[in-house]
Amino acid sequence: MDGGGPVSSAARGSATVNVQVQHSYSLPDFLQNVKLKYVKLGYHYLISHLLTLCLLPLLILVTIQAMQMNSDDIRQLWLDLQYNLVSVVTCSAFLVFGSTFYILTRTRPVYLVDYACYRPRDSLKVANQMLLDRAQLAGYFDESSMEFQRKILERSGLGDETYLPESMHFIPPKTTMQAAREESEHVIFGALDNLFANTKIKPKDIEILVVNSSLFNPTPSLSAAVVNKYKLRGNIKSFNLGGMGCSAGLIAIDLAKDLLQVHKNAYAVVVSTENITQNSYRGMKKSMLIPNCLFRVGGSAILLSNKSSNRWQAKYKLVHVVRTHKGADNKAFKCVYQEEDDDGKTGVSLSKDLMAIAGGALKTNITTLGPLVLPVSEQLLFFATMVFDKMLKRNLKPYIPDFKLAFDHFCIHAGGRAVIDELEKNLDLLPVHVEASRMTLHRFGNTSSSSIWYELAYLEAKGRIRKGHRVWQIAFGSGFKCNSAVWEALGNVNPCENGPWEDCIDKYPVKVV
Repeated sequence: MDGGGPVSSAARGSATVNVQVQHSYSLPDFLQNVKLKYVKLGYHYLISHLLTLCLLPLLILVTIQAMQMNSDDIRQLWLDLQYNLVSVVTCSAFLVFGSTFYILTRTRPVYLVDYACYRPRDSLKVANQMLLDRAQLAGYFDESSMEFQRKILERSGLGDETYLPESMHFIPPKTTMQAAREESEHVIFGALDNLFANTKIKPKDIEILVVNSSLFNPTPSLSAAVVNKYKLRGNIKSFNLGGMGCSAGLIAIDLAKDLLQVHKNAYAVVVSTENITQNSYRGMKKSMLIPNCLFRVGGSAILLSNKSSNRWQAKYKLVHVVRTHKGADNKAFKCVYQEEDDDGKTGVSLSKDLMAIAGGALKTNITTLGPLVLPVSEQLLFFATMVFDKMLKRNLKPYIPDFKLAFDHFCIHAGGRAVIDELEKNLDLLPVHVEASRMTLHRFGNTSSSSIWYELAYLEAKGRIRKGHRVWQIAFGSGFKCNSAVWEALGNVNPCENGPWEDCIDKYPVKVV
C-alpha cells in the first residue's frame, strides 16, 4: 500500500485551496484579457496550420495550371514519361520498398476494448468517524496518534462512503493470510467478472495477463490465482508485479503494450489492485500513520487488444506511455519506504521530502511527454523562452506549456489532496479538469494504482468523452516513479455497464471542505 506522491498531502496539513472569486467589472481589464486570449488562440492556430497555409497557394497554382492544359499538352507529358522510363521505374521501386518497410516496422496499435472497476457492497462502507472509533477501540494507538489521524482525515478530502475490506470491520481487525487472500480475490474476481460480462470475451481467449499489487504478493501469485479461477489457457503469458506502488497500473499497461507488439492478434488483461488487510500500521510513528487514513479498497481490470477487428468496438487507442524513475537518487528511493519502527511494527514511512521529489519526477516526465503531445506553437514558445533566458542571462521565469491544448481530460492519481492542488496550480488547470480526481478521492479514497480508472469512469458517467478527445493519466509511486499514459477516444464513450458511479453520479460533483 504505497503512499506514492499524493499521500503526503495529509502530512502537509494545509493543502486546502481557498478559491477566491474576484468580481471586477473594469472594462480595460476585461478587454485586455479578451485580447490576450484571442492573440494566443490566433497564434496557436497559425503555427498549427502553418504547413497547410504554405502549401495551399502552391496547390492552387498547380490546379490552375492543370486546368489550362489541353490534349496536346497531356500527350506531350505522356511522351516525356515514356522517354524517362528508368526514372519512373526507380521511383516506383523506392515507393514499393518504402511502403513495405513501413508496414513491417510500424508499431501495432493497442486498443482499450473496455475496463471494469470493482464496486464493494454497501456493508463495507466506512465513515471517517467510524474509522476513528474502531481505531480507538482496537487499542493500538495513544491519544497523540489518534489526534494526528483525526486531523489527517479532516483535511484528506475523503468522504464518508469509502470502503474497507471485511477483515478491517472486525475489532480487532483480522490480519491473517486467509483474510488477505479473500480481500484480493473479492476485488480481482469482482472486477474481472464485470469485464468478461461487459465484453462477452471468453477467458480462454486471453493470451497475456498482468497483475499488479504492491504489498501483498503471496505464493502462488495473484496472477496464478486468476489463471486458476478462470481456467485460462496453459500457454498464457502471465506476470505479477509487486512493490511498484501507486504507479504500477501504468507500468502494467506499458508491459502489456510491449507484449502486444510481439504477439499478433492477441488479447491482454491488466489487473490493478492493492491489499489493506495485512498492511495497516499499528504503531505510533506519525509518518507511518498517514496510509491508514487514506487507503481504501479498490481494483480495476482492463482489456487490451491489437486486433484490427477490435478497432470498431474499442473505447480508446493507446497513444503514448512515458515512464520516469528517480530511484538512482537515495532520497527519492527512500521517500516511500516500507520498514519497521522502533517497536518492530511494520508500515510504510513517508518522507518529508516526498512532495519535492514528486514535483521533480513530474517535471522530468512532462519534459519527455511534452514534445510528443504539445502543438508546435507551445513548443516554440517554450524553446524561445529558454533561448532568451540563456542569451540574456536574466533567469527569466520558465514558460509553462499549456497542456490544455494537448489534452481534453486529466486523470491525476487520487492519492491525496495536495498533489491534485499542486498539479491544478502548476499546470494552470481549471477546476473541471481535476474534478474527476477530487470526486474519486472523495467517493472511493486512495485505491492505489486503480484510482485513475475510477476517474476515467467518472468522466464517462458524466458523458464528457467524445470522439477524438485525448485523456492524460498521471500516476506516482514508490521508487520514486512518475508515469503517464495518453489515450485517444475512438468514439463518443458511453458509461461502463455496472460501473462504480452507476447509482451516485448525479450527486457529483460535491463541495469538498
